[in-house]
Amino acid sequence: MGIFDKIKEKLSHEFIDIIEWLDYTDDTIAHRFERYQNEIKNGAKLIVREGQTAVFVNEGKLADVFKPGTYELTTENMPILSTIKGWKYGFNSPFKAEVYFVNTHLFTDEKWGTKNPITLSDERFGLVEIRAFGTYAFKIADAGKFIVDIVGTDNNFTNFEINEHLKSLIATRFTDTVGEANLPIELYAANTSELSDTCREVMKPEFLSVGISLEKFYIENVSMPEDLKKEIFEYSRIDKIDLDKLTKFKTAKAIEAAALNEGGTAGAGMGMGMGFVLAQQMGGMMSPQMGGQQVAPQNQAAAMPPPMPQAVQYFYAANGVQTGPVPFDQLRALFAGRTVNRDTLIWKSGMEAWKPLNEVEELKTFLGGNTPPPLP
Repeated sequence: MGIFDKIKEKLSHEFIDIIEWLDYTDDTIAHRFERYQNEIKNGAKLIVREGQTAVFVNEGKLADVFKPGTYELTTENMPILSTIKGWKYGFNSPFKAEVYFVNTHLFTDEKWGTKNPITLSDERFGLVEIRAFGTYAFKIADAGKFIVDIVGTDNNFTNFEINEHLKSLIATRFTDTVGEANLPIELYAANTSELSDTCREVMKPEFLSVGISLEKFYIENVSMPEDLKKEIFEYSRIDKIDLDKLTKFKTAKAIEAAALNEGGTAGAGMGMGMGFVLAQQMGGMMSPQMGGQQVAPQNQAAAMPPPMPQAVQYFYAANGVQTGPVPFDQLRALFAGRTVNRDTLIWKSGMEAWKPLNEVEELKTFLGGNTPPPLP
């Protein structure tokens, strides 16, 4: 063998004749196949495994893309690169090109969350702040677009590098979606599944614009300040239970607490007084049942107060619909819960026409500026 034949053989071995990549990590999205001066031998073998896509880039421009399989690189299976190179006399010499292997499997359990609270406007509670977090899963749908638009010249691109961009995109679109949903504030935490599906559909086009497919999107929790939670819980209770029974129950609890108060003479006196009142009431209720008779003191008829006036019942307008009647205390609770406000139309027996709440004399106390007249 002559000296020139040895040199030719040596040079031929310096060119790459097998192009493949074995991924030993679980976070690499794109890896550039490294070789001497980017030179690839004519007829080299390309091995693309399942879950991979091979992308050839020539002088910064996207060339050919190969799906899983084994290929012998020729002008027939590299039509774009062959056109760029313009081989007039056949594909007979080594050529230069960058080869990127892109992982196309599913990247799961990626975390996202709102860095700052999201401010929403609620009809009953005004401006409120919520936070949210969850997980998502994605995979590369268009390897060529992803290499050109995102990876660039990075020789080893991981999901950590893309996650910061994706989490910012998710937080922005999540804020827009919940703002446009205009749901009552307590329903955001109760409808995370439906809200997750809506957000995913909104975000999919933006992910695809850089070659990424958003496969799954989950909202795990929507949180709000503790004081707002308590206010919502209290409002929901008032809205569901009988206010008359609630008032009696709270009065009984207050009497019990006063009777057990050991803070001083005043507390003890109040407890004893309340105890006597309860004893008289209990005695009055139990004596007919036990066959006993109540002995009325002398001059009882003269000492008895006149009967209490009948409670006034109010009607109010809600969303253009007449609602009621409700007693004074319940109407005050509805005002506190923002179901009615100062401009809500009110009517009671004796009024000629409906009037706003702030024009009904005894209801002005709701606004905090007046005190009610003394009881008869």
